[in-house]
Amino acid sequence: MTNELPDFHIPHADKIEWMIETSGWALEPVAARADTEPVTPGYCYTIGLPELTGFAEVVIFGLTPVAATGLLTMVVDLLKGGTEIPLGVELLGLLDNELRCQFAPVDIASHAQLFGTAHAWYRGKPFEMVQLLWPDRFGFLPTEPQFAHHLRLAQPVIGVL
Repeated sequence: MTNELPDFHIPHADKIEWMIETSGWALEPVAARADTEPVTPGYCYTIGLPELTGFAEVVIFGLTPVAATGLLTMVVDLLKGGTEIPLGVELLGLLDNELRCQFAPVDIASHAQLFGTAHAWYRGKPFEMVQLLWPDRFGFLPTEPQFAHHLRLAQPVIGVL
């Protein structure tokens, strides 16, 4: 009897395809990188939202994949239910405790290196991306001077407001 584990290695593109087939969208987690200047924090982004909901893909920085999945699943459910999410406007009610958040359009051309799997999925076709900006524990957004200094590296603002 051997103690070999089953081989669960499947091509990454097949994993994305499976997630989209089963859920309508996929989440791509990207690990932090200390070898870039500045350091690139971990982030997650969606693939498949435009076809599923008519909304742009969403990127979120500085949260674990589990936390990002929960938040983005809630966003997807709202969109599928017909909720319209405006861009560039502070929103109340999405997050607990009346904390504000904001969705900011991302210039894909300027940040293409961050979304390699999405570019592969779309096979060179253009797509839109928005950044979900979340507040610090005091309720300040990363675009505000009072935002917690230690979180600025974890949540860079690449969206345009």
